[in-house]
Formats: sequence, C-alpha cells, structure tokens
Amino acid sequence: MIKLEWVIEPACHGMTIGMYLKAEKQFSRRILKAVKFDGGKIRLNDEEQTVRAIIKEGDRLSISLPIEKSDTLQPTRMPLDIVYEDEAIIVINKQAGVASIPSMNHPKSSIVNGVLAYYKEKGLPYTVHVVTRLDVDTSGLLLIAKHRYIHSLLAKMQQTGHIVRRYTAIVEGTLNEKKGTINQPIGRKEGSIIERMVRSDGQHAVTHYEVVREREGYSIINIEIETGRTHQIRVHMSYLGYPLLGDDLYGGRFRERHALHCSELSFLHPITNKYLVFQSPIPTDMLRLIKMGNNATKSDDSR
Repeated sequence: MIKLEWVIEPACHGMTIGMYLKAEKQFSRRILKAVKFDGGKIRLNDEEQTVRAIIKEGDRLSISLPIEKSDTLQPTRMPLDIVYEDEAIIVINKQAGVASIPSMNHPKSSIVNGVLAYYKEKGLPYTVHVVTRLDVDTSGLLLIAKHRYIHSLLAKMQQTGHIVRRYTAIVEGTLNEKKGTINQPIGRKEGSIIERMVRSDGQHAVTHYEVVREREGYSIINIEIETGRTHQIRVHMSYLGYPLLGDDLYGGRFRERHALHCSELSFLHPITNKYLVFQSPIPTDMLRLIKMGNNATKSDDSR
C-alpha cells in the first residue's frame, strides 16, 4: 500500500479526520471512499481509526491508500528516459513517435505500458496517471502521478495554471507579431474524431508565443500554454497562418513529424512543497531542421 503521513498542526486541533482530509489535504469523496471501503487504512498515533475520530495538535495521522489495479493494461518493456522520480511522481523525457497513453492504434506501446513494466520490474505498487499528456509526435517532458491522490492534486494545479509548460516549435513563415497571445476557443472539427479547430463554442484555450530565431521560410518560437486542450499549439499556430513544420494535419508541409518539443516543465510539488524545474534540450531531429535552414522547406516543395 501507499502510505501518507502528517503531523497535525495547531490550526486543525479539534477537527475530525474526515474534515481534515477534505479541507486541508484536498481528499475527494472518491478517494476517501476508496480508503474506507477498498482496503485502505486510517491510523491515528498508530491506532486504527475511522474518519469520525477527533484529531489534536501533534497527533500523527497516516493514510494507507489501497493499491490500484491495471488489469486491462499490458506492461511492455521499453527504454524510458526518466528525468526525475520520487514516491509521488515521475518525469519522463518522451521521444517523438511514442504515444503517451494506450489507444486503438497504440494498445501496448505507449509510455503508460512502459512505466507499468518499469514498476513491475522494480516491484513498485504504483499505477500510471498521465498529468501532462503529449501528442504521439510531440517530444519532451511528460509528468506522471504514481497514485490517485497525487494525481488529483496535480490535476487541480493544471486546471488553475500552476503547472507551467514551455515548448519549442518550428513554424512555417515569418511572424508579423514577434510576441503575442492567442486566446481562441478550440473544439472538435465537424466530421472528424481527431482534428480540432478554433470555434466559438469550443473550450477556452490560451497560448503565449515569442519568436526566438528566424530563417528564410520558417521561424523558431518559444511557447507557453495556460490551458491544455487537445492539439492546442498546433491548432492555434495554424489559425494564425503559421502551421508547425511537418504538421500535415493542420496545413504544414509534411516531414518526419511535426516540430514541437516540450522543453520545460515547472511546478510546486504538492507533497514536498519544493518548486521543481525540469528542462529538456531540443532533440536532434529538430536541430537538424534548424541547421538545414531554408532547405528544410524547399525539399518539400519539390515533391
């Protein structure tokens, strides 16, 4: 089981355990229900208790979360570039061409399958909750929660913009505005289960960008997103008229993959309260495009 422990502070003296977990530790009803009925344990000063027990200043409260099973997911051994790991999270530097989560097209070859195999090999009692999902062809930093409680905390942080993700992209053309914000809602394109588009009835989506380098025919830009909509960067840049190089779905000229890399991930760790910053260098295939200069786009024009 996964064990969480706290020492009760003076401000929480007199609360019930249930009140403390909900108000102070942001336990959802679903997680609390799992602890109570699915094999979890509540201990106060090493004695088993219920959520109705009263806590006092200085008490030691421990919660054992029941193990989550992933019977429908198959562990698949694969190389994983693990940037950081502790008892709550894993940060992985994902390669382009690898799916974040299993799907009909990638049932056994996703990062989730690989991390499950890693857990199995290490004898770790965790499951995989992807927090910052990346498209198959997007490379870079990927945040994973090891259990449902940390996932619920990180999901709330993501919804409120407290997980910062910065990307490096190569887009076609030379932008008139070298720095700006795209605040346009995104929704599913009619008649497609994959493609998205800017539409008035879509979900709120905000993308900040800044040009850092220009070459004849394309630009290298840094991007920070406030929201995490499906294909957000790809849709927003195409909407401006500067699709990602290689993004044939949204108007870019076709190459090996769309040129997008999650280069920085930063957030306040909800358990340790330490601010973490992770960085990933631009991968070699994107560096090759940058070095090729205008030849990167000219080679496609001849096809």
